[in-house]
Amino acid sequence: MFVNPDVAADLKDLSTTLSSVEAVMDLDGLRTEIAELEKQAESPSLWDDVEHAQTVTSKLSHKQSELRRVSDLRQRLDDLEVLYELAEEEADAGSASEADDERARLRKDIASMEVRTLLSGEYDDRDALVTLRAEAGGVDAADFAEMLLRMYLRWAERHGYKTDVYDTSYAEEAGLKSATFRVTAPFAYGTLSVEQGTHRLVRISPFDNQGRRQTSFAGVEVVPVVEQADHVEIDEKDLRIDVYRSSGPGGQGVNTTDSAVRITHLPTGIVVSCQNERSQLQNRATAMGVLQAKLLERQRQEERAKLDALRGDGGSSWGNQMRSYVLHPYQMVKDLRTDFEVGNPTAVLDGDIDGFLESGIRWRRQSES
Repeated sequence: MFVNPDVAADLKDLSTTLSSVEAVMDLDGLRTEIAELEKQAESPSLWDDVEHAQTVTSKLSHKQSELRRVSDLRQRLDDLEVLYELAEEEADAGSASEADDERARLRKDIASMEVRTLLSGEYDDRDALVTLRAEAGGVDAADFAEMLLRMYLRWAERHGYKTDVYDTSYAEEAGLKSATFRVTAPFAYGTLSVEQGTHRLVRISPFDNQGRRQTSFAGVEVVPVVEQADHVEIDEKDLRIDVYRSSGPGGQGVNTTDSAVRITHLPTGIVVSCQNERSQLQNRATAMGVLQAKLLERQRQEERAKLDALRGDGGSSWGNQMRSYVLHPYQMVKDLRTDFEVGNPTAVLDGDIDGFLESGIRWRRQSES
């Protein structure tokens, strides 16, 4: 029994929260699913169908990671109780301080895992396709779009998530007109979908020789990656397909063949492109996957709009502006929906966005309930 009742109460609260996470995740069911996937993975004929094999092995890896993550949290909590007991028995201030630090880390990690259980949407567990676009603000907006691309890629790198940049369209002076990339990770779409909307940057423009303050905007679009089970019909007659040479910053060519592919879906006006592969055939296949994902998301948005109209949901005077990055006259990044804010834009733009993601996921769940 702990001498410190506050510590005992906090550990009990952490255990209760973790128990609710374990219940939602259904650990027995998760173990059964892992056993079934392991059985499939051991089949000699698994790799006869490469795409199916990749799906099985990827899903197995993700499920094993989820089980290991929550099991590690429970073990850490058990170890922490022992550490506190030893610290109190031996009146060891150093061990008590070490236990306090671990308790703070554990609280953060359990809260992060709790947020994961809120991702229960139809496509939340899928990989994400993210498209960034420079909006109002000229060269500053293009530079801001490139800053956001780096922010998301650094976030993925911090977590060990695989990313593939499919297309980058460079602006003439600096930055990007647009970019599309894929994040391959458990619940990548559910996590990153709260980033969708308009991001706003306020700073002293490095491109203004008079050093004036500039406000610029960049748009973020997030859609789930399409799977074989999804029904997305595309008529070849509705497509215009152009091929061109991939280009880098300043318009310089990065290869000598017309391998980059741009596909325009004529009925909707959706344009997608891919230039990261050497083969025109590979680029076309990747671009078609992106187009299917965007059309699937368009169908979902149309269905959601009908439901919103029936519910009488109105628009917002802010439009879809969702986050401000202020570098001058003060330093702050603030989410306009959740009011979550931090005073270190440098860290945020270097990929430290988990706080924003978690507060956004909680906000969305509250808005839906």
